Parts: sequence; C-alpha cells; structure tokens
Amino acid sequence: MKVCPLCGRGSRIAGGYSNRVRATKYNPTGKRRVFLNLQWARLPSGGRIKICTRCLKAKKHLTTSLHSRSSAAHRSSI
Repeated sequence: MKVCPLCGRGSRIAGGYSNRVRATKYNPTGKRRVFLNLQWARLPSGGRIKICTRCLKAKKHLTTSLHSRSSAAHRSSI
C-alpha cells in the first residue's frame, strides 16, 4: 500500500453516488480505492524519497527529519 513517510497518509475508499441522476440506490456504483499522489522529492542531505503532494507543497521534506517521523507514523498505524 502506498503511504507517505512524512505524514503517514495512505489510500482511502471512495465511491458512492458520483452523479445522482445516473447513479442511485437502484443503480449503484461500486467502491473504489483512491491512492495518494506520491512524487519524488530531494532531501537536503542529497537523497530522494517519495512523498505525497500535500507534504511536497508544504515543503515538509526540507524541515523534518525523516527517520523520526516515519517511525512515529509507523507506530501510529499499528
């Protein structure tokens, strides 16, 4: 599963009724999984990681230490 190492966000379930005229309770649409938009980002140390675009826009990869945040995100998901 795709997970952002900085914030711990993962995929989520989406779906339901996208348009009330076409998709109703008599003609339901199935659920689908929406994945994160992960992009490569350069770290100040010279390495590269894949982070979500929300963290990329907030420039969290430039200010946070990756090791402490990823272990904290991993512990919270257990």
